[in-house]
Formats: sequence, structure tokens, C-alpha cells
Amino acid sequence: MGSIFLTRVVLRNYKSIGNCDVRLKPLTYLVGANGSGKSNFLDALHLVRDALMGSLDNALSERGGLTEVRRRSSGHPTHFGIRLEFRLPGSGKTGYFAFNVGALKNGGYEVQTEECSIGGRGKGPFYRIVRGKLEESSEETFPVVTSDRLALVAVSGLAAFRPVFDALASMGFYNLNPKLMRELQKPQDGRLLKPVGENIASVIGHLEKNAPEQIANIDGYLQTVVPMVHGFERTGIGPVETLLFRQDMAGSAHPWRFLAQSMSDGTLRALGVLTALFQGNRDFSPTLIAIEEPETALHPAASAALRDALMKAAQQTQVIVTSHSPDLLDDLNIEPDLLLAVVSEGGETKIAPLDTASRRTMRDHLFSAGELMRIGQLAPDRDALANQAKNQPDLFADIDE
Repeated sequence: MGSIFLTRVVLRNYKSIGNCDVRLKPLTYLVGANGSGKSNFLDALHLVRDALMGSLDNALSERGGLTEVRRRSSGHPTHFGIRLEFRLPGSGKTGYFAFNVGALKNGGYEVQTEECSIGGRGKGPFYRIVRGKLEESSEETFPVVTSDRLALVAVSGLAAFRPVFDALASMGFYNLNPKLMRELQKPQDGRLLKPVGENIASVIGHLEKNAPEQIANIDGYLQTVVPMVHGFERTGIGPVETLLFRQDMAGSAHPWRFLAQSMSDGTLRALGVLTALFQGNRDFSPTLIAIEEPETALHPAASAALRDALMKAAQQTQVIVTSHSPDLLDDLNIEPDLLLAVVSEGGETKIAPLDTASRRTMRDHLFSAGELMRIGQLAPDRDALANQAKNQPDLFADIDE
């Protein structure tokens, strides 16, 4: 099955997550109760993209500043850290990008250490920066860097590191908002769907021109999820644009046409989720798609089609979804390796693979993940959690090949 861009994620003191060290699959389900911290895991990855595409300052400000991002605890950590291990699309080269951000006495912050390595230290491109000063680099020339920004932004001008910047900047994160999808939209860049779907008309228009086969994928799944809908298209209304749907009406021989403003939340959310999953085309392909609770506002009967869409999309693009829906996981064919259990204990989020009993039960097809969730038996592996707490990996270690 499919494509893996991020192979491993290590987090330190990020929001409710004290420490986390998990490996990702082409499709990963983050499962756990509301408030367990699933969204905080995705937000750490989203912060990296935001900091690269805008600035670290903006990325932190949008989240309420450093004090809201770093974990609050009796230990009062003054910093947070992120390490992303990856396999680059195209070349297949492995590497990592890692940094930690700490508070300054004047209320500001600094990137304390930042490293990027491709292919292993001493074998491929590498740099190490400490508090805005270059300590080591594989490159003869290196741009000026400062301690209040991620150096990878400046370094992306060097051919050696451009693939890492491009791959991390091509991750998409979604918590879709039907209200904003319903509004008339100004034409925008339609290559990557924005986080709440506010440019969906432009994305559909872009796919209509560049990837009609993806429009067919979206349309096929949408008709399964919302049987009354028989197609959709981008349409212009003066200087703005929206979506036009064809829908069956009782007593009419032909489908009626409705603008997005007339469509239900469930229909718009379903279209948003499917567009996020199948937006890759010859002009642009995301490296990772992360969707918050894709089953929201959908009828439970639509879960099988949504599951199938997630599996199909993960053959082309790595997919992560958060869910607390037993219906979405109600399939004996879901492999236990695709699930990471998320729990909150004492206000701290812990993430690990499923425990041995859950895995065995699923492997033997005795219960589906959804059935285990309904009876409260979808639990993280305690040994794995203990190991994470005891053997916290160095954010800046070389990759074990």
C-alpha cells in the first residue's frame, strides 16, 4: 500500500504532548476520545508547514504565542521540539528535519538548534545551526540565518535542501468548514486546498482542467455518500466563483441545479474531504494529507465509502486522519498497524500503537477496531508508552538505517 513521506514523528513539550515518538504508515488513523489531544499531534506538523510558508513568528502568533504552544506542566518546560523523519518523493532519499524553540528572558523566543540531514551525516547534505549561528554544513556557501526563523526557509535557495523544503511545504491539513465553503469565493491558487476549504471552487476548477480522472474519483465517491447528488462543477458569478451541484428532485425527469449556498453541511463536508484526498494532479501533488474527523456530519452508512476513499487516496499520498467514530473503524479488514491510540492522562497526551490484546483480537478478526472502540477496549500499548517516557530519542541524532 501506497506512499510514505513522514516515516517518524518525535515531539517534545508540544501543547498537551510531553513526549511522543511514533512511526507513520501510508494511512494512519489517530483514534481516541474528544479532548485526548489528537489535534495537537497534527497541529505540530501544521506548525512546521506554516513556519516554512510564512514565518515562525506568524505560526506561533496564530496559536497564541510560545506560551500556548509549549506544554504547561509542573516542570515548566521553556521550550518545545519537533523532529520529522522523511523519505523524499521522487528520489526516495531518507533524512530528518529537527528543531527546538526556547523562550528568552525578554519574552521573546529563539530557535535553539536546527538540523537538516539527507542521506545520513557525512554522506549527503547536512547543516546544524545553534542560536542563529551555523556550526556545520555540507555546503560551501550558506545564506545568512537568524535565530527567530527556521533556517530551512533561507536554505531552500540551495539546490541541496530544496526538496526538503518543497516536500514539507506540500503537506495539507484540514478541518473543513461548510459555512466558508458555501460562501462566494474569490478566484485563488487552486493547486492546494486550504485548511477549511475556503478555496474549494478554485481547486475543483484546477482539477477539471488538469486531472479529470480525479474529478471522476471525487464524483464517484460523492454519489455513494450522498446518492441524491449527480455531479458538481466550478462556476463563475461575475468576479467570484462557487460550486454548482446537480441533484435529483422528486417528480423531475432531470436533475436540478443548486449552488453551494443551498447544499447541506454534510454534502459540502463530504465534497471537501474527497477533494482533499484526491487533489493530486500533474501540476501539483501533496506529500501528506491530514484530515480532522472526516466522518463529521456524514450518515453512518457513508462510512464504508469514506474508508474506501481513504485507502485509495493513500496509494498516492500519505494520509493521516483523526477519529473518535466507531462507524468509520467498523471494518474487520483494517489492519491494527494503521491505528495509533491517543489518550489523555493527567492532562498529558500519550500516543502509541495498540496494545497486544487489541492487535491480536483484530488480527484474528474477532472484533473490528470500531467494535473495540465501542466497548472501550482500543487502548495504547503500555510498554510502548513506558519506553517512550524512559528512552526519549535525541531530536538531533542521525537516522538508524
